[in-house]
Amino acid sequence: MAGRRITIKDLARRLNLSTSTVSRALANHSDVSEDTKRLVTQLATELDYHPDPNAVNLKQRRTNVIGLIIPRIVNRFFSKALGGIQQVVNEHGYTIILSQSGESLAKEKENVETMLTNRVDGLIVSLSKETVNVDHFNRVVNTETPIIFFDRVNEELNTSRVIIDDYEASYKAVEHLVEQGCKRIAHIAGPPNLFTSRKRLEGYKDALRDHGLPVHKELIASSFYESPNVKEYTDYLLSLPTLPDGIFAINDPSAIEMMYYIKKNGLSIPKDIAIVGFNNESIDSFLDPPLSSVESPAEQLGRSAAQLLFNHIQNRDLPAQCEVIKSKLIIRESSLKSRYL
Repeated sequence: MAGRRITIKDLARRLNLSTSTVSRALANHSDVSEDTKRLVTQLATELDYHPDPNAVNLKQRRTNVIGLIIPRIVNRFFSKALGGIQQVVNEHGYTIILSQSGESLAKEKENVETMLTNRVDGLIVSLSKETVNVDHFNRVVNTETPIIFFDRVNEELNTSRVIIDDYEASYKAVEHLVEQGCKRIAHIAGPPNLFTSRKRLEGYKDALRDHGLPVHKELIASSFYESPNVKEYTDYLLSLPTLPDGIFAINDPSAIEMMYYIKKNGLSIPKDIAIVGFNNESIDSFLDPPLSSVESPAEQLGRSAAQLLFNHIQNRDLPAQCEVIKSKLIIRESSLKSRYL
């Protein structure tokens, strides 16, 4: 039998026992005599028998695999979230099937089918920017496969989710700009169909209103996170009869690109226009000037999403819940306009 995995059938044949008796003996069932248990365990040790994990998992209807669908792994936020997810998955002895939607609804649907075909024990998802209708996730729900949405979530499905308090984070960012003396604050918003974008826009508007400032529609532009139109938005804002004196951007890449074009137009940051980004990228401290940004705890978000998924895997009757993780504003020179007033 050298070179081949020893099976329960091999043990049963050697001992002239039924496979069911050997199986029960290895499981220490009370209906098997102690002498038989001893014979089976001795032979199993002698022949270096180990249970086939695939067979065990199939019998228990488990694969010990979870699925993860994210927009793009090259996005630093999602790569950090993956790190947090991987920590928890490793602790539970599971593996991950990772797929990327590439911000495409069609690809996201394909990803879901792949996960169902591979019979994952659970699914963690952050939606693509194109996802408005989430009917394709009903198949996951109908198979009673636990599913957790994180960051980019949907409120229509009765599933658990983990989010950052985007409303509060946005509110604080805009409030900071107001406190620095800004009165015309522009917002480069995200796709309006995404929960995160809507909450950040709400926080932006409420912060202005609560501080007695009007909401100007011409100062709000919707982008798509990785939009090639940042220059277009910047040129538009700089062409207005009255320039904005502050900008709150949906993410750091947009803020950084806007800083480049603003300075290229001969304006000073933050003296002429103060800027705050979102996600607190590692490069922010090395810019000229260093960029103020909302720190988005991506790794913690990933850990929480993964742990919540395992809670649902271990207890299928656990009700859907929403976990909210706080973020904080990291203030750097790009937003400190008050020193020039």
